[in-house]
Amino acid sequence: MKMKTIPFLTLGCLLVLSTPLLAHHGYAAYDMQVTKSMKATITSFSIMNPHSQMTADVKDANGNIEHWVIEGGVPPKMVHVSGWERDSLKPGDEVTIYYHPVKGEGHAGLFIKLEFPDGRVLPPNRGGDQNQGQ
Repeated sequence: MKMKTIPFLTLGCLLVLSTPLLAHHGYAAYDMQVTKSMKATITSFSIMNPHSQMTADVKDANGNIEHWVIEGGVPPKMVHVSGWERDSLKPGDEVTIYYHPVKGEGHAGLFIKLEFPDGRVLPPNRGGDQNQGQ
């Protein structure tokens, strides 16, 4: 009788442990077929769960400042695979951000990479998919 309950207990444990995976929101809000870039001034950067985030100020065509939010990658991939550090970006850094734009209206996007004026690129190209959101 006990041998019959072990598979059910195992299955139950797996279902409970996998619940956070089912809660992942995906990237349906972003147009993954479009890549854009913009010159921006970083205002904040946080490596945090579930996804890192940077905010930036961007001048529009009329010179007005737009406040942008760019969703980054998951911390383990950003730190251990792509080599990011908590101080990789600082407020005031002038960069070019490459991103997938949010669908519809809004000043938001999904991070692909960024480039500093001196040519440094984050993340450094180490092969594989450059989308940080996976």
